[in-house]
Amino acid sequence: MTDTITAIATASGKGGVGIIRLSGKKAKSIALSLTQNKIFKPRFAHFSTFYDDENQILDSGICLYFPAPASYTGEDVIELQAHGGTVVLDMLLRRVLSLGARLANAGEFTERAFLNNKLDLTQAEAIADLIESSTEQSVRSAQKSMQGVFSEQINTLVDELTELRIYVEAAIDFVDEEIDFLGDGVVETKIMTLAEKIQRIQKTAEQGRLLRDGMMVVLVGKPNAGKSSLLNALAGHEAAIVTDIAGTTRDVLREQIQLEGIPLHIIDTAGLRESNNVIEQEGIRRTREELKKADCIILLVDIREEKADAELLKSLPSDIPLITLYNKIDLMGLSPEIKETAKGCEIYLSLKPEIGLVLLKNKLKQTMGYSENSDTVFIARRRHVEALNRANEFVNTALEQLQTTMAGELIAEDLRQAQNSLAEITGTVSSDDLLGKIFSSFCIGK
Repeated sequence: MTDTITAIATASGKGGVGIIRLSGKKAKSIALSLTQNKIFKPRFAHFSTFYDDENQILDSGICLYFPAPASYTGEDVIELQAHGGTVVLDMLLRRVLSLGARLANAGEFTERAFLNNKLDLTQAEAIADLIESSTEQSVRSAQKSMQGVFSEQINTLVDELTELRIYVEAAIDFVDEEIDFLGDGVVETKIMTLAEKIQRIQKTAEQGRLLRDGMMVVLVGKPNAGKSSLLNALAGHEAAIVTDIAGTTRDVLREQIQLEGIPLHIIDTAGLRESNNVIEQEGIRRTREELKKADCIILLVDIREEKADAELLKSLPSDIPLITLYNKIDLMGLSPEIKETAKGCEIYLSLKPEIGLVLLKNKLKQTMGYSENSDTVFIARRRHVEALNRANEFVNTALEQLQTTMAGELIAEDLRQAQNSLAEITGTVSSDDLLGKIFSSFCIGK
């Protein structure tokens, strides 16, 4: 990190103000040459004129200097605030490059902040998540991750795992002592407590992931059960064609909606049935593929043909939350209701006319783990949830080893693996491939 990087930090297009950012050892000297100033006071807004290599005026604006290590990246940082015209900023950027900077890679400013210990990996990711947030709740949750709420909980778990590993390693080293360190109940209690804490954080992280990514809800059912009508009802507009002709939907239709500030990806699929039509068969194949990626499945059933869908119900994935909607209750003179069953949840409603849709919306919020009190929710990514899942598996395996074999070496190894899984979340343990993948998703100026 000996070179100095630069990039336009504001969005492309025209605006009143455009910002060019520099970071590195040459940042200050480049800015002095550009502005022909004699000195820069730290954190002071200097009104400056920007000159090209022929001493002609490029523009005028504000120059800010943040000396290392008290800056975003931990290096010397310069921010040039000029007029926000596309050509003006391009001319100014080319001048900065000619003075010895190079164009930054995607996310390189934040990557340098991470490498210089200005923030950890979850905080770095939260910056990108904040920029990309599409709802108020996801903004607030991203802010919590930026402030270190998520990291603090992970670091606490890592510290507790470290202490437990020390205790177990000591038991291995002093195996000839009369005291049975592994069988006295202390290790078992601590492992069980750790497992409970990890599971609590897992639930919050999963809700944070849904806030970031949205919940993928796949609509399935036999033709003409009302899937497209449900998509339109949730979307609030005519997103799908609705007719009385069975098999209208041949391809996968996608619609993103907001439900109480949480993004929902609604996927309307081809009706599941036996068909000799090549196009419809391809639609059914795509439906099966979408089911594998779903966070929740909504099975639409025409209540008049309730028994005919038993085989379809059996064919759905058993490990994904299922909501079975019995549609068209108005034709049977029934009232809307919701029932919890061994196979999931059953909701009785009508989409035309719209009766009982609020029951479905409330159930979807419950499935997402939605809470009106979002003070404890932090933003999270799928990789965080997967790392927590791995840590939970290793801790549970360690507990199983303790209760069955009492093999201290195996218990210690499982605890070490759990600790490494958690450390991947904050970046204490990370691979270059992981860092490259994360920071490449950032915008250039961040």
